[in-house]
Amino acid sequence: MLYFRIKKLRYYILFFAVLLLYSFQPKTTTIIGRIVAVKDGDTYELLTPQRTLIKVRLAHIDCPEKNQPYGKSAKHFAASICFGKTVTLISNNKQDRYQRYIGEIIVQQQSLNQLLVAKGYAWHFKKYSNDTLYHHLEEAARKKRIGLWADAHPIAPWLWRKGIRN
Repeated sequence: MLYFRIKKLRYYILFFAVLLLYSFQPKTTTIIGRIVAVKDGDTYELLTPQRTLIKVRLAHIDCPEKNQPYGKSAKHFAASICFGKTVTLISNNKQDRYQRYIGEIIVQQQSLNQLLVAKGYAWHFKKYSNDTLYHHLEEAARKKRIGLWADAHPIAPWLWRKGIRN
């Protein structure tokens, strides 16, 4: 009899452990809004139908800085795709130190994040992302030598920000 109670107790413990682990999984939020500002290639302002302004930083990628080669090109390319358009933001509700929501912007059924990497306007930001799709998109753009990969020695934005220019 004691054997069955212990066995039953194990099932309850397992059930609650799984339930507890599931409750700590990051929840994603979907927000629909209009892009009202393109700060640079990977930073945007989204206006919701409730008139709330949300700052967004694209997940998985890092675009060149404004004063960096291809920085203005990345911004103009992104603006041509999404500025003034209604988009869907998929976010895990995490914010960076600048209070920007980290997420993916979907515009006209395309991921802006993926498009920027595929067209050579952004790096896969491996420090914060291990998504293999972005790795493959970057490799394909490098092989085609498109966008910033046409430059003989492109400098990653995280190095540029540290002042490493050579």
